[in-house]
Amino acid sequence: MVMNFDDLKKEWSADSGQEINISGNMLKIKQARTPIDIIRRKMKHEFNYQIAAIIILALFPYLFGLSDEMKMIYFVFYTIICGFTAYYFVKFFKFYKNAYDMSMDSRKNILWFYYEMKMNIELYKALTYIITFISVSFFAVYLVMEKTSIYSKIMTNISPIYLLINCFVSILIIGVITELWAWRYYGRYLKRLKKVVDELDYED
Repeated sequence: MVMNFDDLKKEWSADSGQEINISGNMLKIKQARTPIDIIRRKMKHEFNYQIAAIIILALFPYLFGLSDEMKMIYFVFYTIICGFTAYYFVKFFKFYKNAYDMSMDSRKNILWFYYEMKMNIELYKALTYIITFISVSFFAVYLVMEKTSIYSKIMTNISPIYLLINCFVSILIIGVITELWAWRYYGRYLKRLKKVVDELDYED
């Protein structure tokens, strides 16, 4: 049987192209590991920071000499904060553990990490807004109960419109700070990761 040289050449070219394509994908997957490793390292650091913050918050009434009545009220607010934070920690830790157990050898796994981390960032931002709202609420209760004269002066001398504008500006500032922090700490690395994922060939 005579071998068709043109068919052999086409087959060899096809195999070579596939090999080059696989090698290219492997290089891109290797590139994806860098931002993933950075994110996982930052997650570990943030977990330690959050634990330290919870401990410091528990000492807050004693550091600032709150009255016994205010201490009780404070720990009610503190317990609520811990409840929301615990929910976030559970989700955060599960993702952190699964992220270390998974293999970084396919676009599918890298894409899973990207979307899960994106969801965790949204949870992180939501938690920040919730804790801020609870903290402001406690501060308002503190003014009413402990600093009655200051509270009365504020309510007497400041118009409701001015207070509303201040609340709106404060919420806006907190929102901007939260968004910038999330971007600086995680978002920019997720953007790099998404760019690599988009460059990878889709799996069959």
